[in-house]
Amino acid sequence: MTEAAAPALNPSTPLPADPAGAMLAAASLSQAISVSVSHSIGEVEEIWRALTVKTIESPGQSFDFIRAWVTQRDIAPSAQHYVVGRVDGVVVALLPLHRRRVYGMQVLTWFPGAHAGCHAPVADHDRLAALGPAGRRALWAAMTAALGRGDVIYLRSIPARVGGHDGLFDELGTSLAVETLYRSEYASWAECDRLQRSKSRRKHDRQQGDRLNAMGTVSFEEIGNGGETRQAIDTMFLQRSARFKAMGIRDTFVQDCLTGFYQQLAGPSSGVDVRLHILRLDGAIVAVRYNVVHGNRMFCLISSMIDDPTIQHGSPGKQCLLRVMQCVFDHGIAVFDMGSGFTDEKRHWCNVQLPLRQHYIGLTWQGMLIVAVHQTFQKTRARIKANKQLKSAFRASRLLFDRLSGGAERPVSTSDSL
Repeated sequence: MTEAAAPALNPSTPLPADPAGAMLAAASLSQAISVSVSHSIGEVEEIWRALTVKTIESPGQSFDFIRAWVTQRDIAPSAQHYVVGRVDGVVVALLPLHRRRVYGMQVLTWFPGAHAGCHAPVADHDRLAALGPAGRRALWAAMTAALGRGDVIYLRSIPARVGGHDGLFDELGTSLAVETLYRSEYASWAECDRLQRSKSRRKHDRQQGDRLNAMGTVSFEEIGNGGETRQAIDTMFLQRSARFKAMGIRDTFVQDCLTGFYQQLAGPSSGVDVRLHILRLDGAIVAVRYNVVHGNRMFCLISSMIDDPTIQHGSPGKQCLLRVMQCVFDHGIAVFDMGSGFTDEKRHWCNVQLPLRQHYIGLTWQGMLIVAVHQTFQKTRARIKANKQLKSAFRASRLLFDRLSGGAERPVSTSDSL
């Protein structure tokens, strides 16, 4: 682990585009900022666990989740960067970043990328808030400067509100809000049912349940780490693949060789609390939800439903989620995070919406250029997703490209794109 002291920066000083800039921009704030960088996740375990003892915003902030990711993906130590920022000797923030080469450029970004609903620096939120805008700007500048070589830092999907504080990461580079995070927060199932389900909604759910029950014996179960999870996870990925194919969407789990990661994560010694919620019809799995639990929060990472049109008539996916909602809030869960991207299930069940921001720091002129290009891409992508015709045309062209290029059969690394 390497360590360097960095004087605080002037409140008006922007994040510098080069490491030397941060060290030379000395200023008047009284707090002494020091930064250390490690390339071994084990060296920051104690710090990481202390900062997340209360809660996390996403599995992307879980030490055990990232440790499993780094191990299963066999990420070289030289590509791992764990930057710890201290103020007056007290740890305030940790940035766990993966250095990747993307189209010839060095990009530093979160390890699991889109495989976690959101991300954020691991931090003592109250201490970070107490620093104020000037102190946070100085801290981020010193921490990012310590990363050394690189072209751009890309920090996707950071919530606008974290730990009860708004704008904690406003000073972390430039940002662009293009997504929304959806959560259900209730004290009990009774409260959730009263607030989210109208009389007509309850009737509709009951009718769907009756249709599914008419097809056979319906059962619902929860399986945790070390249980009979393998068949359920394999079935889930087969169902997801069928869905991706029907929608003309790239199957990121198979093409990026990630199915093994989720299997290992559900193992008895992963350190991550995995909960599978499974709906069966006459013993056959018709819907699965893959969740991670940390404290009183549950995060849904993957959901699937059988592609048989006859069984889909009974809406097994919605019936599975209904049963999940009926049990989790009465068994210790206060926040159920369903991730980003609007769907019917989120419209039906989520009472909290948080803007997600993409944060960028260009470290070189090439990096600044790619930031401008990527921000334009994100805005265009958001407009496409909001327009059904453009969305369909884009998916069709992407599918055609994959077929012509052989991309549908070739494993693609998650480092291939921002």
